[in-house]
Amino acid sequence: MVEVIINGHAGRLEGRYHKAKRPDAPVALILHPHPQYGGTMNNKVAYALFSCFKDLGFSVLRFNFRGVGRSQGTFEDGPGELSDATMALDWLQANNPDARQCWIAGYSFGAWIGLQLLMRRPDINNFVAVSPPANEKDFSFLAPCPTSGLIIQGGQDDIGEPQLVSELAMRLNSQRHIDVDFAMIEDGDHMYNGHLVDLYKVVGNYVISALSKKAPAKKRRGRRKKSEIAEQLLLEGGNPDDDMLDDEEYEDDFEDEDYDDDMLDDEDDNFDDEE
Repeated sequence: MVEVIINGHAGRLEGRYHKAKRPDAPVALILHPHPQYGGTMNNKVAYALFSCFKDLGFSVLRFNFRGVGRSQGTFEDGPGELSDATMALDWLQANNPDARQCWIAGYSFGAWIGLQLLMRRPDINNFVAVSPPANEKDFSFLAPCPTSGLIIQGGQDDIGEPQLVSELAMRLNSQRHIDVDFAMIEDGDHMYNGHLVDLYKVVGNYVISALSKKAPAKKRRGRRKKSEIAEQLLLEGGNPDDDMLDDEEYEDDFEDEDYDDDMLDDEDDNFDDEE
């Protein structure tokens, strides 16, 4: 993982970037939660998303919106942050011209920005939206939603409204030609305290499933096991034998006070508890 500086419309944007070994590896852009409530690219949920895509062989970028950390500019509550996300995605794609897919993943405020970016960029193939703020922001612009994706919500969220997020997912999934999956982590609060592993697994399984559907493969007899699909898609640094995404005994590497140094190895990151 390396520190990067991206030229944005309001000045420099600081980011952290993981480059996959394969030149055709898919790319993912991670968007952090609300800057005015402590949200940064080092937020625990944003980092769990980053780690999940990295572990599945993606080239991944997370960055600070304008006015956060060492990123220049001031908070604009939407337009400026959307501009930042656009510039970050341009940078990511310019550094991965052979990437076979492009994903966007955001948490809370970042999910709202990510879905707006989705409407403006037909080159985005899929999305993950964690706790989109359906009680605060208008999502009527998703008419129609241009691509399939996943929405995740914590059932014990006392900042957002789980029912409104569920209704948003149902409304999007009713549109033609796309499939919007919805996952409720029943005991999860807004920050997924104690449930970051659950979040990691839900996202990981969805990504593996989505890539396996879209990636053409040679015909073969018999049904492929999920472990075989994982072996194909974990392009680097992974160990399919660990069956990371399905093993009930998988240790809680992302729990709040017990990070695993092998998976969360950014020594300079201080994990923030955004709203």
